[in-house]
Amino acid sequence: MKPLARKNFLPILIEQQNKRWVEFTDQHGEQYAKQLSFFSEQQLSDFQRALALSDFIFNSAVQAPELVIDLFRQEHLDCSPDYVAQLSLLLENCATEEQLHRVLRRFRLQQMVAIAVNDFLCDAPLDTSLKCLSSLADALILSALNWLSQFCYKQWGVPKNQDDETMPLLVYGMGKLGGNELNFSSDIDLIFAYPESGKTKGARRELDNQQFFIRLAQKLISALNQQTVDGFVYRVDMRLRPFGDSGPLVLTFSAMEDYYQEQGRDWERYAMLKARLIGEGKYHHQLSSLLRPFVYRRYIDFSVIDSLRRMKGMIAQEVRRKQLSNNIKLGAGGIREVEFIVQVFQLIRGGRIKELQERNLLTVLPLLVQHGEITEQSKVVLENTYRFLRRVENIIQALADQQTQTLPDNPLDQARILYVLGDEKFPSWQAFLAYLSELMQGVHQEFNVLIGEESPHHQTEDQHWITLWDGQWDDEDSVEWITQSQPDWPATKIWQLLKDFYEESKKRSIGTRGRQVIDKLIPLMLSYLVDLKADETALERILLIIEKVSTRTAYLELLYENEGALKHLVKLCQISQWVAEHIIKYPILLDELIDPTLLNSPPALTSYAQHLREGLLRVPEEDLEAQMEFLRQFKQAQQLRIAVADIVGVLPITKVSDHLTALAQAIVGEVINMAWQQISIRYGVPSSVAVLDHKAFAVIGYGKMGGIELGYGSDLDLVFIHNCPIDDTTNGSKQVLAGEFYSKLAQRITHIFNTRMNSGILYELDMRLRPSGNSGVLVIHVDSFEQYQIEEAWTWEHQALVRTRAIYGHQALIEQFERIRKNTLSKNRNVEELKKSVIEMRDKMQNHLDKSTLTESDIKQSKGGLVDIEFLAQYLVLAHYNQFTDSYLPSDNIRIFQMLLHWQVITDEECQQLINHYCELRDFGHHCVLKNKANLMPLKEFTNHAQVVMSIFNKYL
Repeated sequence: MKPLARKNFLPILIEQQNKRWVEFTDQHGEQYAKQLSFFSEQQLSDFQRALALSDFIFNSAVQAPELVIDLFRQEHLDCSPDYVAQLSLLLENCATEEQLHRVLRRFRLQQMVAIAVNDFLCDAPLDTSLKCLSSLADALILSALNWLSQFCYKQWGVPKNQDDETMPLLVYGMGKLGGNELNFSSDIDLIFAYPESGKTKGARRELDNQQFFIRLAQKLISALNQQTVDGFVYRVDMRLRPFGDSGPLVLTFSAMEDYYQEQGRDWERYAMLKARLIGEGKYHHQLSSLLRPFVYRRYIDFSVIDSLRRMKGMIAQEVRRKQLSNNIKLGAGGIREVEFIVQVFQLIRGGRIKELQERNLLTVLPLLVQHGEITEQSKVVLENTYRFLRRVENIIQALADQQTQTLPDNPLDQARILYVLGDEKFPSWQAFLAYLSELMQGVHQEFNVLIGEESPHHQTEDQHWITLWDGQWDDEDSVEWITQSQPDWPATKIWQLLKDFYEESKKRSIGTRGRQVIDKLIPLMLSYLVDLKADETALERILLIIEKVSTRTAYLELLYENEGALKHLVKLCQISQWVAEHIIKYPILLDELIDPTLLNSPPALTSYAQHLREGLLRVPEEDLEAQMEFLRQFKQAQQLRIAVADIVGVLPITKVSDHLTALAQAIVGEVINMAWQQISIRYGVPSSVAVLDHKAFAVIGYGKMGGIELGYGSDLDLVFIHNCPIDDTTNGSKQVLAGEFYSKLAQRITHIFNTRMNSGILYELDMRLRPSGNSGVLVIHVDSFEQYQIEEAWTWEHQALVRTRAIYGHQALIEQFERIRKNTLSKNRNVEELKKSVIEMRDKMQNHLDKSTLTESDIKQSKGGLVDIEFLAQYLVLAHYNQFTDSYLPSDNIRIFQMLLHWQVITDEECQQLINHYCELRDFGHHCVLKNKANLMPLKEFTNHAQVVMSIFNKYL
């Protein structure tokens, strides 16, 4: 190894070198003294410097000194090693998966240290580093796949098609792996496919090809992703596959083609740009040819620009949310913008110009010049910046083998970066930052010229309000000035609000830029108040929002630069205190105002799960805290959209609840997937479940969740059931009984929901309706659930069962629950005893919960309120369902009343009256929440509802 001549270490690096050397020799000095004694003076110096420059190299040396020391004894490090050949030798004597895991991890450790040393001490060219990192990943994936394929053939036979041809598992490398541009500490995004359906041959029992390849794929993921005493190989992310986490782990070629041609979305086109089949084989060209038309359209595809701008907006929101001012990937002019520029031209022109159908960015850039898409000058700016940023990115990640693109804020890591880059180029961190800023500004300018849109300029700002704000006159003059423009406004109140805001803003650390934006924003906002005929209520709420975000200039600029966003905020604050307070509490929701049309058109009921999965693709799978924060932000953003649609009348009350319930249901599904993944990493999964394509687990929604009647602040009443054999055990390194596994799963689910974070809790989970209440187990076996409902449950628990439905789970388990529900609710009951029990529970609830006053009635608990309507529905079902067991029994009150009408239990007039009053009271309740008021209705108005409801209630009860 021949490192470059460098200046001496700075004092902070010398101190780190001495510290690391003492730590290493304390642990391994005596054991490896002989090997170290063979080091030349240069080799020992290189070893000590490497330990100081990288925590990853140091930790690797401590973990596996024999591997790391061996590297420094070599004359030079191979810049283009044959990883496949080396691994083949090491794997020849592997007999078990545990041995395979150990070989892969130790090989990865040694080779990654070699790449880091080449970067840190030998100034390896970027192209060499990226090639080595990508080739190493290819070799580890392929070697593991080949070994595991043979291992699985012995257990389950060889997968064949109808022509008796052996079917291989093909692995798509996505993202930077696909482009041979892998980061030092990158996840690897993979997609699995196989050519054709069929069955395995040569083993005692045949398996369907898909079952075989799912098992093989699971083993491959474990071989790479599983954490062992030797670490892991790569974090594996499978969320880019068709249908994401909810999709099959492996698909046939034809299924892949069908999905991308019929359901593929724009972001998946971007993802597939870099998709590369790892290795070589007879089927590789066939699959790539099938998918190419999805990525590259034959016509010139300018529609992609709009899609790109939307993606750019999403990234801008991400940068604002996380305050990523020092992020070299996502910040303005960062790696992502260079990638976007190249990819948009590939997508627009790639169908016509086949030369552009390349995966590697640095290969495509000169081709864009050659075909007249960008200038040579633009190419030089983009290439130079990209190379520098990727070099810095690799250095940052190799410091501690962490997936990050954020510049360090500690002096040690800053000194390390300067040394590796060459301290003669950057004598100080400030000099480095200045150079970096100049490069990134150049890229951002290119981005705006080639793709971006200029921020709209405000053509007309009311000079009247600029004069008032800039003048800051005394109270009398200011009030008079307001009155001149708006004689109907309470001028004194308006001025007091503005004056208080001005005084408060002076106390805050807003900075020069922030104050400049506020000085432009406040007059503009006042002119919009006039245009939209808003009043001091809206002003007060908006000023609270601006005050809340005043230290985050990006949000102030968002409101100033987006006319539609600011106008929409004025409208919402005028109409709803709940919306205003929601934004004050979670300012991140301001991002949703960028495109106000989205707020007036809520997504399709069935699309919440898809949007949620797509959003989570941008969150590192191993970062649970970030995932939990994203779930909360997603919920709040979607609730805001639903509330706005409610306020402007786009959604009627029943649809509001439908959307709130569909949103919650989508979130429940994702939380379960997260919890399952976390628990299974430690314990494995129950053995009987490992061979299935489901979790043997279901969630039952009770109350408003079960009745599809959620409100804005509703809790989730849930019960968890499973149908895994009781004596089953998990297959992980730490085995537990199935019951304990599902209990831990439930605990993890409640943790994800109930933990209070910056964005609050996700939903308050209420588990008290489970069998035996708080004293019962968190997850109950479905057979025990059935036994409890038939033999032990109280009448009120059967009432609750009326408003239940399965909101998550495998179809067979859901059908089992539906059978139990039907059998329980259709029992023959003594009507008089039933009536007595229902009335006693109703009276008990009213005595304890009714919040009525002398002038207002509690719309829920007062006589004739929502609870009476619900209890009436439940009573009539329990009293009569045994006569109509062939009927499907819904869980929501509106359809229950319609069913009761169909059974001729109630009259048509009673059905319509109950539904109408139920909807009107719920609508009133929703809008009380939006106005932050208690669910109290004026007594006279409520009496009109109550009299009709109680006359029907008394008739039957």
